Amino acid sequence: MAAPRLLFTVTTDLNYDQRMQRICGSLAKAGYEVWLVGRQWENSRPLTPQPYQQHRLRCWFQRGKLFYLEFNLRLLLYLLPQRAAAWCAIDLDTALPVWLRARLGGQPFVYDAHELFTEVPEVVARPAVQRLWRRVEAFIVPRAQLAYTVGPALAQVFEQRYHRPFEVIRNISRLTEAELPPAPKAAPAGSYILYQGALNAGRGLEALLDAMPQVAGRLVLCGEGDLSETLRAQAAALGLLASGQVEFRGFVLPDELREVTRHAAVGIMLLENQGLSYYYSLANKFFDYLHAGIPQVVVDFPEYRALNDQYEVAEMVPDLTPATLAATLNRLLRDDPARYQQLAENCRRARQQVSWQHEEQHLLALYEQVTGSKKA
Repeated sequence: MAAPRLLFTVTTDLNYDQRMQRICGSLAKAGYEVWLVGRQWENSRPLTPQPYQQHRLRCWFQRGKLFYLEFNLRLLLYLLPQRAAAWCAIDLDTALPVWLRARLGGQPFVYDAHELFTEVPEVVARPAVQRLWRRVEAFIVPRAQLAYTVGPALAQVFEQRYHRPFEVIRNISRLTEAELPPAPKAAPAGSYILYQGALNAGRGLEALLDAMPQVAGRLVLCGEGDLSETLRAQAAALGLLASGQVEFRGFVLPDELREVTRHAAVGIMLLENQGLSYYYSLANKFFDYLHAGIPQVVVDFPEYRALNDQYEVAEMVPDLTPATLAATLNRLLRDDPARYQQLAENCRRARQQVSWQHEEQHLLALYEQVTGSKKA
């Protein structure tokens, strides 16, 4: 009997989407035939080998309304001749063609909300665009046979809006090492502050750069985004590039990023309250830092507060002013080595309790229900 085929769709570059790499990898390992369809960027590297099939769609337009229209048309044309036991759309920007293909074939439609798409800053800032995406959401979410998201807070928002169950598959790193070296007694000399993720609006990066002249350490940023040029210009104007206190490394592949994270002293997880999607987020970088054994500076939003109350692996900041960020970073990097060691030791204990190995068991159970196939 042929393995059930699952098809997933994203608008991201597949090389850098760690959540989808974990989800598709786990399902492929369990015996499903998995296909992941994404987007080809102008500067995309060749696809990295994965235990599932991958396909990237090329588009003439790279952003804005024309991009979404073109991508969805190309995606629909790609999906029509395909076959699958279940069809999964990741976020609203791929949902309509996936729902239509599932409907035409009479197969289950699955919705994976990596974020609250109607409440991201880029959408909230444009009321007409937000109204459009809210109509799409109101059409899509009730029609999904299975729906899940990245954290309990977002699941509760969806459940309140649409009066339907929303499962949670947290975006947690896979535990790859049984142990880490003992926690250092202070921030290691020569290590750095690390930000990993998109260089987009609402990430607190402008305030972080403004804080850096008062910080006793250097900053490494891994990622690109809409603010790439603006942030580089800001860093240059502050003299941070010439001094080497700030380094932009651009896109970094996941395996390389784990090595970069391992050698960092402190991780950064800052967001501005520019919409419910950010306020209720649960980003994978929180767990990446935790698994690497490094303390982090984190915005005081509900999901991060709940986890930190339980594991105490971060310094929570009440605001994103440069003075607050500089004082908090200096406490960890220079002024309070005992606090640094305590948080690092807590990371080592917590990483054994929170890992993708736990999350994937729930994921596999959900897809067994959808496909009616018991997998190993």
